[in-house]
Amino acid sequence: MKINLISGLLLAAAVLASCAGNTQVGVLTKPTPATTNLPGHDYPMVNPDLSAVFRVDFPDADSVAVNVGGKSYNMVKGEDGIWEATSEPLVPGFHYYMLNVDGQRVADPNTQQFFGSFYWGSGIEIPEAGVDYYLEKKVPHGEIRIEKYPSALTAAERTCYVYLPPQYASEPERRFPVLYLMHGAGEDETGWATQGMMKNIMDNLIAAGECEPMIIVCEHGVATLAGEQPGGRFNLFNFDAFEKVMVEETVPTFDARFRTVADRDHRAICGLSLGGFQSYTIGLDHPELFGWIGGFSGSGRGPGDRRDSEMYPTSINDDYHLLYISIGTDEPAGMYKGIYDLHCALDSLGVNHVYYESPGTGHEWLTWRRSLHQFAPMLFR
Repeated sequence: MKINLISGLLLAAAVLASCAGNTQVGVLTKPTPATTNLPGHDYPMVNPDLSAVFRVDFPDADSVAVNVGGKSYNMVKGEDGIWEATSEPLVPGFHYYMLNVDGQRVADPNTQQFFGSFYWGSGIEIPEAGVDYYLEKKVPHGEIRIEKYPSALTAAERTCYVYLPPQYASEPERRFPVLYLMHGAGEDETGWATQGMMKNIMDNLIAAGECEPMIIVCEHGVATLAGEQPGGRFNLFNFDAFEKVMVEETVPTFDARFRTVADRDHRAICGLSLGGFQSYTIGLDHPELFGWIGGFSGSGRGPGDRRDSEMYPTSINDDYHLLYISIGTDEPAGMYKGIYDLHCALDSLGVNHVYYESPGTGHEWLTWRRSLHQFAPMLFR
């Protein structure tokens, strides 16, 4: 399937209008424990206006603050030693947050923990009115497996999270296409399964007949070859090493381990932020492996990278079924401009692509959930 620019933009506009029609206030009729709380914990509590109430028990602390939604709120200590603060109304979606207790950054003991910004911390889900595509429904459910494999290139074990659609178990003779889905900088292979709600999104799309059943592999996303000195921040920008691991080990491993359709027409690569850059680079370097490419908030340019005309030749129109680009309208100005400029450059070069802007969202999981929800139905058709 070739998607031309005009049809892609029309589809993007339709989705944008649909998302923009959702209101934020009125989701809840009373204060409700956040869905990200640990079982049996009432706090954090989400109010009908989407502000959040945080309560933590640190009776011996001298000062406690909560950092959420880009702001810090000083908490007030009650006579019972419980500290409390209420945030301003928060944007719907997932928010990382941390506590500051006497100058030390700690996680909220009331919530599940999530890996983001290079550390394990707390998270809170703020409900989005009128939207249920990423919520669990009464539909057939796939499963997520944690898969490990020995890497000869890195002399270490690698961990991937793998989504298997419901049909993988119910149709044991069937083979499936594969999407390699990358996380962003400071995150790991758990991100799409937890913060991204990938399983719910895919289960719901497949049950509605809007998406081809597919396997999704979430790689660890960074690599250091055996004998190399690891770089800072887990060697994030050693793109050559990760590309080598993906091409020579990850793809062959999962083609052998699962019932895949092992050809480029049934293999896609996509990612968010840093993972988007990785997907553009690896996908465009290896048209023999990947026929579908996507990037959510992911720049197509990097340190020492090629010019747009070199990285995105018009041969893409013949070599690939889909090139997909998305960005949140409220992303940091420089990031938004870079990705919008890439979209304009592709237009000027005559490169077919789909471009989507997520309304009212920044560099955050709601942007990327919306993008996956739009991207996945375009694949393998």
